[in-house]
Amino acid sequence: MGTLSYVNVFAKDIEALSVFYRDLFGFKEIPEIRSPIFRGLDTGRSCIGFNALDAYELLKLDDYSDTKGCKFLLNIDVDSKEEVDEYVPKALTSGATLIKEPYTTYYNWYQAVMLDPEGNVFRINHMM
Repeated sequence: MGTLSYVNVFAKDIEALSVFYRDLFGFKEIPEIRSPIFRGLDTGRSCIGFNALDAYELLKLDDYSDTKGCKFLLNIDVDSKEEVDEYVPKALTSGATLIKEPYTTYYNWYQAVMLDPEGNVFRINHMM
């Protein structure tokens, strides 16, 4: 059986974007894998990697580098509805954009939908 180890995000500024998620959620950087074109954060259950745009060429993905629209959605789980409400203003202060204010979904999660400073979609969730 496989295990999800990393979700990688292509970023214009790997330092700034990794610091956004690190500082907002308290994730730990993995210094052993730091490079000029990569940063990694340990979320406690899996990891988020931040690839510089140079990685498109390195991975032979040049033909797929012109992306438009939302191509993925990061979900960050927290322990309570109150935490969702606490993280939203912190994220906004750190450069995020609020797309949908915290609400209860039809599947009984409480969540907010946001864009990080580079326009990637993420949700802050509490599964009730």
